Amino acid sequence: MKTKLLNRIISIFTLVLNICYSSNAQDEKDSGKNLPKEEDYYEIQTIQIPESIELGVGGMTFTPNGKLAVSTRRGEVWMISNPYQLGGTPPNFKLFAQGLHEPLGLAYKNGFFYVSQRPELTRLKDVDGDGMADEYKTVYPFDIMGNYHEYAYGPRFDAEGNMIVTLNLAWGSGRMESLSKWHGWMLKITEGGEMKPFATGMRSPAAFGLNAEGDVFYAENQGGWIGSGYITAVEEGDFISHPAGLRWSDEVKSPVKLKPSDIPDSGKPQFEIAKGTPGMKAPSVWIPHAFMGVSTSDIVLDTTGEIGPFKNQLFVGDQGQSLINRVYLEKIRGVYQGAVFPFRSGFSSGVFRLAWGSEGGLFVGMTSRGWGSVGNEKFGLQKLSWNGKMPFEIKAIRAKSDGFELEFTQPVDEITARNPESYVLRTFTYKYHSIYGSPMINEAVPDLKAIDVSEDKMYVRLVFDEIREGYIHEIEAKGIKSLLDKYPLLHKTAYYTLNRIPSGDFLILSEKNKLATKATVTKTMEEGKKKNIAKGQANKTLPKTVSFEEVQALLRKHACVACHKTDEKAVGPSFIDISSRKYSTERIMELIYKPEPENWPEYATPMPRMRNVPADSAEKIAQWINTLKK
Repeated sequence: MKTKLLNRIISIFTLVLNICYSSNAQDEKDSGKNLPKEEDYYEIQTIQIPESIELGVGGMTFTPNGKLAVSTRRGEVWMISNPYQLGGTPPNFKLFAQGLHEPLGLAYKNGFFYVSQRPELTRLKDVDGDGMADEYKTVYPFDIMGNYHEYAYGPRFDAEGNMIVTLNLAWGSGRMESLSKWHGWMLKITEGGEMKPFATGMRSPAAFGLNAEGDVFYAENQGGWIGSGYITAVEEGDFISHPAGLRWSDEVKSPVKLKPSDIPDSGKPQFEIAKGTPGMKAPSVWIPHAFMGVSTSDIVLDTTGEIGPFKNQLFVGDQGQSLINRVYLEKIRGVYQGAVFPFRSGFSSGVFRLAWGSEGGLFVGMTSRGWGSVGNEKFGLQKLSWNGKMPFEIKAIRAKSDGFELEFTQPVDEITARNPESYVLRTFTYKYHSIYGSPMINEAVPDLKAIDVSEDKMYVRLVFDEIREGYIHEIEAKGIKSLLDKYPLLHKTAYYTLNRIPSGDFLILSEKNKLATKATVTKTMEEGKKKNIAKGQANKTLPKTVSFEEVQALLRKHACVACHKTDEKAVGPSFIDISSRKYSTERIMELIYKPEPENWPEYATPMPRMRNVPADSAEKIAQWINTLKK
């Protein structure tokens, strides 16, 4: 508490200094120097792991005495004392359990650890008090066929004290299948072992958590029937996305009545399909693939505001891009929707599990074995802390009948906030079909009609000529600056999933807020993509050979290394294998923007379109790949 109070005092003092000296420093800030970065607010501290321990994190939880328990993909559970490394003393690791089958979740309650391993939900207890588990008791067995992809996740306790578990689909015959009973489902299991199937439509439901109201949300990853990653609220009897689990809807316990034949494979947007398919639910918040992540992982709720000015928002990990995103939720006409924002990148491995520390901070458990990640370590354990300084961010985005309201963490500069060129809005969605992933479809750029700034300058209202129900709205506030120090936003872009448009909440237009003419502030994404390619082809000044040191940052920034390694196979072919095809630089650029999965039939996961990669970056990556030719 003393540390938090000191940080608050420092933050207030810093704010006063900013007011006093902002005018003197403005020229330097406007020139792009010394602009705030994520690490200026959020510190990542690495927890020391003994060299003899391969801590590929599968599950993570704190105990009442402040110890951090970690289950690993190797089948162990470790008890970590002094995870905060107080006094500069390294943490102590003690083996608590072993011999488990890839446990991908861990929970603690009333002296027991509960862990989901491939064949069962297991209860662990240290009976004789020697610090090691003596009792391994089956709470509930899972059906399995032995397929490598039949992961089991959890448990996590819900508001009623039930344990939530999800079962992954298997991979076989070139597609995801439910080979074993209840795979592709979310289950609820009591401590006494009574199981109730809760919902289905899951493909790879690696994580789930509760929001402030106690409702369950789960995280999904791109794949067949899943155009992009997302999080969504789950209620009993829901069908979410992937139809493989509907194989078991005839079972007596099933609360879902849909059949696989009820699900059309038309390629229309999922929101439209759900309208005509009773019991089917569209995602609450899409997390656009490659723009915001590639492999959505754990979900945790901030109930304290210890990690920033975002109390009661969700924090969502991404394993492939080694980062954490932030999600603001609201409920409109009984349906959850909201916005996803970037939060903190730069973790050392793939972010897989998150746990609030017993004494503050967010602990981040990581793994990359077999899955690939931007962070190049095979595993890791780090702690994320907020230093109390106030970042200039979009705190929340709320849907209105005619557009959106943006709430900020600091007052905005009214001149930049009222400038229509400060904003870009794009809308798009994904195909719902059995093919792996989806391009963005039905893209549009609405016209901006009005801008209204609140009296306290903490809110900006944007009115557009059209907002689209069922669509993702990319909102970029690229030109807004803060009132006090004229800094730009720490993160300028967010994605709002608009499942329901509020009714009767229109802005009264006036001479002050109404724009003289409608402002179309950008071209469509498809036009932008063509422009990028043309720009890259026309640019003759870039070097023809590019070193690995030059390109390494680009490969990480654009998540290339989440799927590709230099000289070995991963999720996709190695860069050396790609170079052996002897593509031209221009051809590699084309394949970055529009991949052709049929060129690599031996790989199960097709590459998505990477239209977020700027042309100069794509050209450098392509040139570097071509330096690997033998």
